[in-house]
Amino acid sequence: MSYYCDVTTWHHFSAWWGDVTLPHGCSASRGRSLGLVTAPSPWCHHGATGYYAVTAGGVISPPTDRRPQCLTRIRPVPLAGHVFSVSLPGTPPLSHNPMAAPNRPLSLEQQLAASIARVLSHYRFLLDSFVIEFFTNDQWATLPPSWQDVLADLPSPQLAALLLEKANSEEASYSMVWPLSLLAFKATAHALALPRAHCGGANGRPEEFQENLCQSARLHPVFRKHVKPKKQHEIWQLGKLVKRLSELAQCDHIVDIGSGQGHLSRFLSFGLGLPVTAVEGNRHLVDTAKRFDQELVQALEKERARGGKAARELSLRGPSHVAGWVDPQAPWPEFFLLLQPGADKSHAPTATACAGPPSLEPGMRTLPTVLSRDVAQPGTAAADPTGARSHIGTGVPIGHLQELSQPAEHPPAPGRVLLTGLHACGDLSVTLLRHFVHCPHVAAITSVACCYMKLSTRETPVPPGLVLPPTVPPATYGYPLSAWVAGLPGHTLSYKAREAACHAAEDYGQRLRSQSPGLRAHCYRAVLETLIRAADPSKQRLGVQTIPGAHCLSFHEYARLGLARVGLDPSIPLDVAHMDALLRRQQQVIAYFTLALLLAPVVESLILLDRTIYLQEQGFQCRLIPLFDPQFSPRNLVLVAAKAQSASALSTLVEDDSEV
Repeated sequence: MSYYCDVTTWHHFSAWWGDVTLPHGCSASRGRSLGLVTAPSPWCHHGATGYYAVTAGGVISPPTDRRPQCLTRIRPVPLAGHVFSVSLPGTPPLSHNPMAAPNRPLSLEQQLAASIARVLSHYRFLLDSFVIEFFTNDQWATLPPSWQDVLADLPSPQLAALLLEKANSEEASYSMVWPLSLLAFKATAHALALPRAHCGGANGRPEEFQENLCQSARLHPVFRKHVKPKKQHEIWQLGKLVKRLSELAQCDHIVDIGSGQGHLSRFLSFGLGLPVTAVEGNRHLVDTAKRFDQELVQALEKERARGGKAARELSLRGPSHVAGWVDPQAPWPEFFLLLQPGADKSHAPTATACAGPPSLEPGMRTLPTVLSRDVAQPGTAAADPTGARSHIGTGVPIGHLQELSQPAEHPPAPGRVLLTGLHACGDLSVTLLRHFVHCPHVAAITSVACCYMKLSTRETPVPPGLVLPPTVPPATYGYPLSAWVAGLPGHTLSYKAREAACHAAEDYGQRLRSQSPGLRAHCYRAVLETLIRAADPSKQRLGVQTIPGAHCLSFHEYARLGLARVGLDPSIPLDVAHMDALLRRQQQVIAYFTLALLLAPVVESLILLDRTIYLQEQGFQCRLIPLFDPQFSPRNLVLVAAKAQSASALSTLVEDDSEV
């Protein structure tokens, strides 16, 4: 038997139809063949399948009309053993969005964003929950009873195989028949998430690390020094993409925002021969980057002296480094003032008159000049001495600087700039997109985002965790960015939902499959939360400093250390029997967290679609490319855009990606 419905209506199944009772003859042994199969749909996003069939006994019958038809609501009933096609009521039309053009068809991105917003609204109880409150808030009881029955004692490897993997693997084995609503939840989450697949190697590592687990075979040894394998993989892939895009958009300068220790900038300049300015808000990281540049030059000179051929192919011209803040609330002319070497701008920049073009290092082409313009003067903020990078671009909107309605005048032929940011934190990645849109000299952009929980929103204008929070609320927000998403009902994302989007589902799946001892950490912390609140009800969701090797400790040892870290008496008496009863529910905690994690890529997809739609609303073509191996670098989607380029031109970047 088969049940068919449009993928965007799956999430309505449980509320509207209820869990369909499968025939008595579908036993646990036949339950192994209970799964999801797909049929192509011309209405589904990015070429994925849009219509799903839940089958028992392998009987599949595609419906003649795949568009769902509205039916009168009936009570859940057992279905006969022969083939049925069941259509569900369609979801509300998308044209209700006030930002929708009356006579213009919706883009695939708009349709997908609308579907995601509806689905996330339905599962907000999962999205907004903190696993540390699993016991204090009785989160297990929030799941449908039919879900509890099949998930309660499911081994961790089966959680990975049956939930986190899109297609059931050989290891998947159903010990009992799953409710259709749970299968629908899984199918919807996988179908709505942007594709993240990447052609990688074996053993969960990219191909360039098959011979040496720590050294990329693609990078010259001078670019591997001081660089971890993950970063080696990222700078090679993104560097090659930046070079191709700069050639396509005819850019003559690269600006690397949030450059950190300069690993990407170093590869772009020394390795690919591109003129680069690296902007970093932390003075200590800038000094480190300059030191690494000098070490690289010395290594190249020695190799050239020995007659090394590879060294002759590399440039001796390095990047220009600028220590400066990128203020999310500042207009683009003020941002370009940062690109003047020689001035310490590790404080928030000020907009002053500039008499001539910036004096870049020898061999670099000039960047656009910002002439005098009256702009509100921001205050100053000291650079973070700890070396933390979370503040960059995320939390020093000092003063209310609005986008200039008319850009400042510039000298003729100022040059074309490509902005890039590798894992630009929080609002910084959004700021780069705004500069791309408003600044006439920025011709292209590549943006790899991270730290979505540090995005400013109307509900959370100053997200927690910023090293230097703003003194006044921001004038613009990091999410939503597009008018379309802002007009969607249910588009809001809580801090917890955005934090979940930063989790690495692929990595957690590996931990489930290997039954890592570290999986017990969630249960330990959830039980500790009950002890903390019992001792002091005012203490809730406290940040407990990491306890090294927590999974190797007994819970009694862990609890003593945890209580002390939150200022409570570690010697308070513990109800051992009650604690043991909670600890025996560890697999329930893991299952609940896995369900919530299944939505993480969907949340990330909505955030990235919002940025894509924003660029489309401004009239620009753009692409989202899964550039990195997701098991190696979970935030692997790069947003690519170029002005005056067609969609077909940008598609060549995707086609060439296999050669990177």
